[in-house]
Amino acid sequence: MDVIELTRNLGHAIQQEESFKKLMKAQNACDQDQSLQDLIGDFNLKRMNLSNLSAEEENDTEKISRLNVELRDCYDTIMRNENMAAYNEAKDEFDAMMQRVTAILQASAQGEDPDTADVPASSCSGNCASCGGCH
Repeated sequence: MDVIELTRNLGHAIQQEESFKKLMKAQNACDQDQSLQDLIGDFNLKRMNLSNLSAEEENDTEKISRLNVELRDCYDTIMRNENMAAYNEAKDEFDAMMQRVTAILQASAQGEDPDTADVPASSCSGNCASCGGCH
């Protein structure tokens, strides 16, 4: 078995992981939630409007400020949505698992022992929002 075939087998194994299944289920729930999809569409329109207003030579600071508030409110509403919260939780769990897989592969490619290679416990919380970047 060559390394590409082994990688494909790894891909199949990843898709059998509970965290992957949970993520796919959460993603489907978000896709089926029409009110969430409407909110996301509204958010994207507000973001484009804000971008267009900001690019104008003569900025209407009052309008920009109002749109910023609306954008933040819309974002907060999206993040409070039950399906979006479940998706974010599932994504964090899946991302943490994938970071471990990637760390093991990278360490192995650098000559480390695959049986002991792993993400150092203190370096990654699994939440990229608080991260300064992968090293």
